[in-house]
Amino acid sequence: MTQEQLTIKALDLLKQLISIQSFSSEEDQTADAIQNWLKALDIPFERIHNNVFAKNKFWDEGKPTLLLNSHHDTVKPNKAYTKDPFHPHIEDGKLYGLGSNDAGGCLVSLLATFAHFYATENLNHNMLMVASMEEENAGEHSLRGLLPSLPKIDVAIVGEPTLMDLAIAEKGLVVFDAVVKGTPSHAAHPNDNNAIYNTIEVLEWFKNYKFKKSSEALGDVKMTVTQINAGSQHNVVPSQVDLVVDVRVNDAYTNKEIADLLKAEAPCKLQERGLKLNSSKIDKNHPLVQSGIALGRKTYGSPTLSDQAALNCQSLKLGPGDSTRSHSADEYIYVREIEEGIDLYIKILNGFLFA
Repeated sequence: MTQEQLTIKALDLLKQLISIQSFSSEEDQTADAIQNWLKALDIPFERIHNNVFAKNKFWDEGKPTLLLNSHHDTVKPNKAYTKDPFHPHIEDGKLYGLGSNDAGGCLVSLLATFAHFYATENLNHNMLMVASMEEENAGEHSLRGLLPSLPKIDVAIVGEPTLMDLAIAEKGLVVFDAVVKGTPSHAAHPNDNNAIYNTIEVLEWFKNYKFKKSSEALGDVKMTVTQINAGSQHNVVPSQVDLVVDVRVNDAYTNKEIADLLKAEAPCKLQERGLKLNSSKIDKNHPLVQSGIALGRKTYGSPTLSDQAALNCQSLKLGPGDSTRSHSADEYIYVREIEEGIDLYIKILNGFLFA
C-alpha cells in the first residue's frame, strides 16, 4: 500500500474516532475502530482493556524495541464549543472535532507509519505500536498499567502535538496539598492567629521561591498555587486554609527530591499526592533525534505532561498538531499537518531504523 493510500486511510480513521465518544475509561468503541482498522490491513493485534497493540511482522527477540504510542481517549468538551464536538468535518483545510488535535492526529499518523514499516525486513529495532487508553486521567489501565504486559522497550516515540518538532524533554509533575493553620474564633473577637491572614505570607513564599537547578532543555522548575479553600460562614474565622500546589519538575530533579525539599522548607504543612509522574528526556545525540534534526526539525523542552511519564526508557515526544489547541473549544487539526506528519514520521524512522 502506498504512503498516499495509508494517509487517506488514516484520515478516515480519525474522522471515525472523532465521531465516537471516548472519554477516559469509556474508549471501548474507539478501541473497536482501531482494531478493525488494523484487521483490514491484515495486521495482527492484541487488546487488553481498551489498549490495542501490535508488533511488526519480523519481530526478533534479539533486537531492541522501539515503541510508537499515542492515546485515543479525550477530555470532555468544554462549554465554549460552538461546533458539534462529535461531528468531524473539514472547513478551510481544518478537520474539526474533539480529540482531532489531542491526540487523534498523532495516533492515526503513527498507525499509518507503523503500517508502512510493518512488513519491512532487516529493521535494526522491533516496532511496537500501542494505541492506549486513559491518558487524560492517568488511569490504572493507561500505558503505565499496560507496560507489565508488553515486551521490554528501549526507546519510544510518544505521539502528542508538537508541530512535528522534537520534544527531547518533558517536565514531570508533583501535586501537593498544603494546609495553613490558625486559631478558629468568632469574627467579632480579636484574633492574632487568623489562618486566612497567615496564608498571605505562605502565598508570598510560594510565589517567590526559586529552585536552584535549571535545565538546558526544560528551564526552571515551575511552582504554582492553583486552588484555595477556607471558611464556612461570614462570622467564623476558620481553623485552616487548604491550598493545592502544582509543581512542574525539570530533569535536574527527581520528584522525590522536589517533595523532600519543599516539605523541609515550606512554611506550612505539605503532602504530595504521588511521585510517579517524573520528567522524561532523550539524549540530543540519540540517533532518533539526530535523524529528525537532519530533516530540519527543531528540538525543545515540553512543559506539558504525557504518557512519557510512565516510561523508564529514553523517549521523544513528537506529533502533528499544536499543543496550544489541546482541550480548547472547537478543537481542530489541519489536514496538511497529518499528511506532513506521516511523511516526517516515515522519513525520521527511515533515518533511524536502517542506520
